[in-house]
Parts: sequence; structure tokens; C-alpha cells
Amino acid sequence: QALFINCQEGSTDTITLKLIAGETTTYTKMKFSAALFASVVLGSGAADAFTAGVKRSAKVSSVSLRETISEELGTPCEDECALDSFPNLPPSVHPGVVSGQAMLDLLDHAKENGYAIPAVNCVSSSGINACLEAARKNDAPIIIQFSSGGSQFYGGKGLSNKNYAAAIAGAVSGAFHVRTMAEQYGIPVILHTDHCAKNLLPWVDGLLAASERYYAKHGEPLFSSHMIDLSEEPIEENIEICKDYLTRFSKIGMLLEMELGITGGEEDGVNNEDVALEDLYSKPEEIYQVYDALTPISDMFTVAAAFGNVHGVYSPGNVQLEPKILTRAQAYISEKLGDKAPADKKPVHFVFHGGSG
Repeated sequence: QALFINCQEGSTDTITLKLIAGETTTYTKMKFSAALFASVVLGSGAADAFTAGVKRSAKVSSVSLRETISEELGTPCEDECALDSFPNLPPSVHPGVVSGQAMLDLLDHAKENGYAIPAVNCVSSSGINACLEAARKNDAPIIIQFSSGGSQFYGGKGLSNKNYAAAIAGAVSGAFHVRTMAEQYGIPVILHTDHCAKNLLPWVDGLLAASERYYAKHGEPLFSSHMIDLSEEPIEENIEICKDYLTRFSKIGMLLEMELGITGGEEDGVNNEDVALEDLYSKPEEIYQVYDALTPISDMFTVAAAFGNVHGVYSPGNVQLEPKILTRAQAYISEKLGDKAPADKKPVHFVFHGGSG
């Protein structure tokens, strides 16, 4: 499966990642701390799992018609950073923030080649730069994202967060930093936001409005994607609200990540340590219900399905991962689709949150 790893800058976790490709399984265990997460993950002995087929070459692709932010700001990129597309990735995937079809092409490439794209929650410009530097050293794409609390911190604790004003301003400021520096580092970046529960929807509404204004001027959204996490709500409500957002997202080439099932543990002030055990595991039927509801609107969505994964550090044996849930879901949905199923029988892009314990 194509998995996306999600962790908090400033935390310390241990991840055991199980990638499944047919009958082959690969385990990667890693411990990370603060902004060094990206360096540790991408620079580990398992770097090939993240960078398979993504090494740089000297070949320059065809000229792109898009105006880069470096051109707009008069801060030209040089040498490798000036490439119009990233070598050994789909031609649409370029250095800088990717969105729309380019982002889908990147996710498909990850799924087809069996590597994961790490996502790092950043709370400072130095943390963002550390992630970009680590990605560049490993010639790999990366996801940089902001949580609501991290966004507020990025804006400064001295600002009022009434109506999430500080969180909105902080995330927008961080987004422009990522857009400016990602091109300079010459790395493809998916610019994302993390868990957004129902009470935080006004935060994403503010960011979505900023992306719509940015799209009107630049032909692409400010952010690549947003996560709407309504996993604690009834599944029918979860899906209906996600349908509304995906309809709006799809008009500007933005991807929606939705969560199904609950990620255990605690992150950014959200504590799910005491949730019922069965809520930590998604059912294939539920994943199909999401797929069936969202696909008619757009294929630009990912599903954070739960398979026992949790945030935080736990003693061995206290966390029971069941990644076969994802494999069974792909098979179940492919069977439902019949002749319309993709050739690889993997219709869903999955997201993996938290450490494994």
C-alpha cells in the first residue's frame, strides 16, 4: 500500500512501518525527535523504501509553462533547483509545492513503486527548512503540514486566536514560507494540514478561502490538501461533510484527506487514549462506503483508515497493528468495482497516522 507517515515536530516516537507489496512485507523501525524526524527517516538504512526510483539525474525535462514563485519574487533557482520536473518521477511532478494532477501522479507513483512519503508537522521556519534539507539530501519528495495548534504557535502566542485568527494567519504564513523555500531546495512538496475535528472546521474554512484567492491569481491552490477528521462523528455525518468539502476542493485542484476510524494516543491536545478498541480498526465495508460516496465527486481524496495505529510511545505488545485491513479493503473494493477496478487492484490511497508503539 502507499502510506503516508504523520508525526509531530518536537515529539519522540518509535515507528514500525510495514509496507505490503503482494506477498512481500518490509518492516522499518525508527525513532525520531523534533525536526530531525525527516533526517532520521529519510537518511536511515531504509531510505530506499522512501526514495525508490526517485534519484536525481542531470536530464532536464521539457519547459513548463507555470510561473514559479521564485520567478514571481525574483529569487531565481539555479542548477538542479531550476529543473522543470523532478527526475525519475512523473513529468508533472516539479520542484516546489505540487497540487492537482501533479500531486495525484506523485501519490500514484508512490503506490506503484512501494514507497512511503513522510509527513511532518512543523511549527517553525527552521523546522520546515530542516525537512527540506533532509528531503534534498535524499532526493525524495516530502509532505510538510501544520496542525491547528502548530499553526497558532507559528503565528505567535501573542496573537488572539478568536475565531482561529492566529491559527489561520500562522498556517498561511507557513504556507508561503514552504512555497518560497521548496523551490530553492528543488524538492517536490505536498503542503498539507493535519487533523481537523468538527470544532476546528472554521480554521480550515479560513485556509480554504485563502487557497481560493490564491487560485484566482495563480491557477493553483495555496495548500495542496487538507485533512478533515470527523472520525468521532457518526459515519454518515462524516461522509456528508466530507462530500461538501470535496466538492469545493475539487474546483481548485485540492485534495481531501478524510479519517475513518480513530487514531489512538494523544497529539496536539487531542487525547484518544481511552477510546474503545474496536474504534481503532476500520472495516472494509466502511472504507468502501467512503469510496463509493466520494468518487463520483472527485478522485482527489485519501483515506486515513485505522488499523490499530496510535500516536505516541508505547511498551512492546501494547499496540496491535493490523495492516492487512488495508489489503483486505483494497480487495473488497476491487471486487465491488468489478471491471471498473484499476489494474493494480488498489483503488484507494491510504494514509498512516502516528507511530506504531
